[in-house]
Amino acid sequence: MPEDIIAPQQPSSENAVEATPPPPATPCAGLLRWIVGGLRAACLLDPRVDARPAPWQLLLLVLLPELAWTGLARLEIAGPASLHASVGLNTLWVLAVLAWLGWFALSGGARGGGLARWFALATWTMFPANLLLCLLALGYARGWLPSVLANSRGYWVVFGLGCAWLIVALVRLTARDAATRWRLALFAPAFMALLALTFLQSLYTQERMWLPDGSASAEPERPRMELTQELFEQQQAVWERTVEALPAGKPGQADVYGLVFAPYASEDVFLRESNMVTQVLEERFDARGRVIHLMNHATTAETLPWATPLNLRRAIAALAARMDRENDVLVIYLTSHGARDHRLAAAHWPLTVPWLTPEELREELDGAGIRHRVVAVSACYSGGWIEPLAGEDTLVMTAADATHTSYGCGRLSELTFFGRAMFDEQLRKTRSFEAAFAAAVPVIKQREIEGGKEDGFSNPQISVGEKIRPVLDRLAQRLDGIPK
Repeated sequence: MPEDIIAPQQPSSENAVEATPPPPATPCAGLLRWIVGGLRAACLLDPRVDARPAPWQLLLLVLLPELAWTGLARLEIAGPASLHASVGLNTLWVLAVLAWLGWFALSGGARGGGLARWFALATWTMFPANLLLCLLALGYARGWLPSVLANSRGYWVVFGLGCAWLIVALVRLTARDAATRWRLALFAPAFMALLALTFLQSLYTQERMWLPDGSASAEPERPRMELTQELFEQQQAVWERTVEALPAGKPGQADVYGLVFAPYASEDVFLRESNMVTQVLEERFDARGRVIHLMNHATTAETLPWATPLNLRRAIAALAARMDRENDVLVIYLTSHGARDHRLAAAHWPLTVPWLTPEELREELDGAGIRHRVVAVSACYSGGWIEPLAGEDTLVMTAADATHTSYGCGRLSELTFFGRAMFDEQLRKTRSFEAAFAAAVPVIKQREIEGGKEDGFSNPQISVGEKIRPVLDRLAQRLDGIPK
């Protein structure tokens, strides 16, 4: 080989390694920077975090919001409560599905931090909207919402805005790293479906992580009702005996008939209160044998008809058939929890019981042709029953106005404040509903102050029709003349 021809030299393995630059290391970010980045994304801004979270960071970033939701849920219950952590496990599928949706949207197009970066930021991108929704639910449960949000329309408007904020912020964050537009186009409706499923699960399972703690109470375990064919047959027999025992009114005399309706089986206070009101009507208003007591409670399933809207309609029809509908007076007492939309809560597991509205009650009374009516509603927000039920021949009184809670319907209460002051105390001194109400209101107010009621005075309401006032006055005068 000639000396001037030099064969090309192969680079050594050492030189080859030096010629290939190492891949750039994924930068790190502090925990606070991850949180700030997620909150920026919640405001539809660039999160400015191009890093991959450490495993411990990702764990904390996901765990901290969950702890916040657990703490806020605790505030929904006044007094002692016990934690049922297993309920939280029922929602872990949401995180798993969310992670899969993120992987699908980012597959092939994510930045250096990949799915871990997106998931860490997504958790805090959703945090402000989730916080708004949690505070809204807390305020609803405790009666802390202002009047503009206390009605159903205001509540659902804010709820919808919170959900829209959550969706827009997360889709905007995902759009920054999505692999393709079609993946992003599928991500958005899939995430909305996930939100809807989460809401439906909460709505229909009614599972709560915190439950009132009964360990401080000496009460025995609550009895449970078992739906059997025998029980259904016993209920039918109880109903027939109740109706057959109703006496007809006395000619030329205005008599009192009564209908006591207690549809919430889960708290004994309504059982005690409905028994007390039945007794007062029988003893003070000469209505013995003329009161139909509809009750939802495991201990009365074989002795009293169930408090359902259907039985309420049947009871009104049965009373109308026995009464002198132009002269006799029907006194109706409803006791339960009340909702902001002014429905009367009902519960009698495992029986499904629809909630009652004032419009339904008015329709049944009008249809039965019962003229003189006294209606008392002991429930939160019961002032919403005044307008639908008021009339010339009707007296309506409620334990609260339309925007405030009443008091005394807790699990350990003997009677509600309204039922105790109005019926158990004042109507044992007078037979005038107006006089008893006027005397009961300041007593209720003072007791609520002493009890530390947090959302203000319940503000009981009354409406007295001009034509029923003289009827009730004559009734009270007649009954006062009856020897005890």
